[in-house]
Amino acid sequence: MSLRALRTLIAIAQHGSFARAAEVVHLTQSAVSLHVRGLEAEFNALLFDRSRRLPVLTEAGHLAVGRAREILAIYDSIAADLGDDSELRGRLKLGAIQTALAGVLPVALARLSREHPNLRVNVSSGMSAELATRIESGELDAAVTTEPVKPYPHGLVSTLLYEEGFWIIAPASVNDSDARRLLQENPFIRFDRRAWAGRTIEQELRRMRLRVQTSMELDSQDAIIQMVSSGLGVAVIPLSTRDLEALDGVVKLPFADPQRMRRVVLLEREDRPAGRLASALVESIRNQACGTNQ
Repeated sequence: MSLRALRTLIAIAQHGSFARAAEVVHLTQSAVSLHVRGLEAEFNALLFDRSRRLPVLTEAGHLAVGRAREILAIYDSIAADLGDDSELRGRLKLGAIQTALAGVLPVALARLSREHPNLRVNVSSGMSAELATRIESGELDAAVTTEPVKPYPHGLVSTLLYEEGFWIIAPASVNDSDARRLLQENPFIRFDRRAWAGRTIEQELRRMRLRVQTSMELDSQDAIIQMVSSGLGVAVIPLSTRDLEALDGVVKLPFADPQRMRRVVLLEREDRPAGRLASALVESIRNQACGTNQ
């Protein structure tokens, strides 16, 4: 049994086919099949039902995938555990929502890299719900997401990083401080409703019984800000205190009464495979979010 074969098994379970798994683990499809046959011979059990068009995990397969994730989590944490109390080493597979990537995360990661040069952080982007699923499958160790809302995968835990308020933003040329009128009488640039933040905004608009004139629906907060700054409409977006202070050239009003807030968290599995690496990341992000420079 090899660790690479276990990673192959997890990739098949996650992506649903030998062909897609081969792309993910950078092997040929025949090599992936060899890994599976080798594991089945070693475990003396069929891991997939091959009678269907796409492979389906058997009961033994589900058990093997679960154990494989546990083994790989332990293996991936060894490098971090071998470091002394002051130095971290190893690899952290991290996901992040776009607003974190455009906000506190780059500076927090740069600080972490300076303090722990033997630590490697691989970052990928996505929406919160997608990132949660990738953590559950073992593809990611952790992710910076909005606080999970139902439905979300079972067996995940979150650590608060910082809070953001939802704000109405409008072009500087708009001379109106009435929030309802701003939202109803101007083209509305919508935060993508596939994202948890977008759904939160939609739910609040319905609760307030506000009908908006949607002109765009975007998944990039930076793009939304640029559109509003260019006079193309109004929007509602989440902003941290630091982001709010740095945002010039637009009108800013709290969204809803009381103002809607969201919590940004580090999401992990209950077994916390990243261990000390994730804890160090939490500290670095919190320091950056509250303006602490060390």
